[in-house]
Amino acid sequence: MKILVVEDDPKLAALIKRGLAQDGHAVDYELDGEAGYEDARQNAYDVLILDVMLPKKDGLSILRELRSHGAKTPVLILTARDQTEDVVAGFNAGADDYLRKPFALEELCARVRTLGRRAAVAPRLMMCVESLEFDTETKHVSRAGREIRLTGKELAYLEYFMRNAGIVITRSMLENALWDRAAELSSNVIDVYIGRLRSKIEFDDLAPLLVTVRGIGYRFG
Repeated sequence: MKILVVEDDPKLAALIKRGLAQDGHAVDYELDGEAGYEDARQNAYDVLILDVMLPKKDGLSILRELRSHGAKTPVLILTARDQTEDVVAGFNAGADDYLRKPFALEELCARVRTLGRRAAVAPRLMMCVESLEFDTETKHVSRAGREIRLTGKELAYLEYFMRNAGIVITRSMLENALWDRAAELSSNVIDVYIGRLRSKIEFDDLAPLLVTVRGIGYRFG
């Protein structure tokens, strides 16, 4: 998923970004409310993570304005406040979930995954393309009964391809969907991940699934 974190503590923002990236997500972050609001308004994200106490524009104001303009993106609120009225204020502003600081990074990642599943119009926990199966809940992948072990980033590539099976995917589409804007991609990083994914999901006795469309990109299935 593509995630935006708006958190004014640079160390905490970097920690959240690192943890979510290890979980297979592409993460952007902003350190003040105005920049976070503009980023959320202008770009498509699967989940937003908003701190409440932010410089220039607080998290609940960001959330209210986004909701007033029809934004449906799931939002997780982070705050050090723990009074019931604070929690209620967050939900009344349009939050989907609420996490108090300090928190365990594992819990944050689990809540983000849950919000991503809720956001799907038609949740697809088990995806199948021909003989390849991907359980997005357990991260279990198999093809024709053969178990396949993938890293977090390889799983992100596979999920994107499977959700867009049959569609020609360009390199720019992969960059926008799977990498945060701060990432400095070398010229062959996408080729490297495509090569790794192919080496694990393709078998000599089965028809190719991930096909290169020369001069354009790739097609899956």
